[in-house]
Amino acid sequence: MTHRIVIVGGGAGGLELATRLGKTLGKRGTANVMLVDANLTHIWKPLLHEVAAGSLNSSEDELNYVAQAKWNHFEFQLGRMSGLDRAQKKIQLAATYDESGLELVPAREVAYDSLVISVGSTTNDFGTQGAAQHCLFLDTRKQAERFHQQLLNHYLRAHAGQTDTVEQISVAIVGAGATGVELAAELHNAAHELAAYGLDRIKPENMHITLIEAGPRVLPALPERIGGPVHKTLEKLGVNVMTNAAVSEVTADALITADGKVINASLKVWAAGIRAPGFLKDIDGLETNRINQLQVLPTLQTTRDENIFAFGDCAACPQPGSDRNVPPRAQAAHQQASLLAKSLKLRIEGKALPEYKYTDYGSLISLSRFSAVGNLMGNLTGSVMLEGWLARMFYVSLYRMHQVALYGPFRTAMLMLGSKIGRGTEPRLKLH
Repeated sequence: MTHRIVIVGGGAGGLELATRLGKTLGKRGTANVMLVDANLTHIWKPLLHEVAAGSLNSSEDELNYVAQAKWNHFEFQLGRMSGLDRAQKKIQLAATYDESGLELVPAREVAYDSLVISVGSTTNDFGTQGAAQHCLFLDTRKQAERFHQQLLNHYLRAHAGQTDTVEQISVAIVGAGATGVELAAELHNAAHELAAYGLDRIKPENMHITLIEAGPRVLPALPERIGGPVHKTLEKLGVNVMTNAAVSEVTADALITADGKVINASLKVWAAGIRAPGFLKDIDGLETNRINQLQVLPTLQTTRDENIFAFGDCAACPQPGSDRNVPPRAQAAHQQASLLAKSLKLRIEGKALPEYKYTDYGSLISLSRFSAVGNLMGNLTGSVMLEGWLARMFYVSLYRMHQVALYGPFRTAMLMLGSKIGRGTEPRLKLH
């Protein structure tokens, strides 16, 4: 019987793995490759802050799973994983409903020989009072689009106003990691673009953006030599950066810090911390940690079941020679997907599996059109600090590399050409 590989989660890593395996094992009939996801389309998660600000039109940059499966010799199943039966080697998928509550796809079971879980992560609000009720999150395309619509609604209401009063808008972002920092810069750019298109009842200087970080500096997971210049650039843009400010409560119109400061905000975004989806917690006896990540071996197999692999943000993968796990970053998921594409072929052949070793190639932070900061790391160059236009070009190239992995070089080149042509006929900001 043909080996059945089921990949749950069509994020950057899961989709790349399904595409690679489909082109090799699936095309040759060595394995049946299936990708399962709760959505019909994919968008690269590091771009969601641009969707939220309106500088990226998600409908133009999305990838359709059904079409990708057809082109790359794997099967796509719409559904959300709800359970696991390790003894029978089956996963349970919950029923899928449309917006009116009509069942589209019934609940069902899917059998596997090798299961790969790559369901990513969600934002961790750490149980902060009021956060879930009053903050927006940027874990999915729908959430990013919801934020953009609320932002645009503020401008449209102000534009339709009949008084001469200058309107203002205040945005508070909790968490000064990459998402929070990049969102703050994109919102500053959006304020200028919206005013340029005539929605100028809210002046750019009257969009008040506050970035709140519980730790002592912005970008706490990255070196100080990156965080320092980013902090200065944000302040030059007019962003109010608050460090050592832990949020203890969120209300309908404000955030309250642990030391009693009140930060008024009409729009509130929580971008601090991650955790794996709750359904993974101890699922059918698999070992998980306090943030629901599946514990895996260096081979990326789960510690209690060699037939189940996990990678990306939902996996706690040890780093050799360190007491820390592999960081939840896009480059780690890409590296792990590349390894698993080889490992699953070896597993079918009954050979030993290689172990994953994380390689840090550096970090790049985009500050919209204003700047970019980062460092590149390699065996030949060591660590090279980048700023400005060159850093921005390297940042854009990360997305192009993701596209090449999914579409191939030629189609990616056509997408780049189409995007360049479209810039002259479309607004620079999504206005609906």
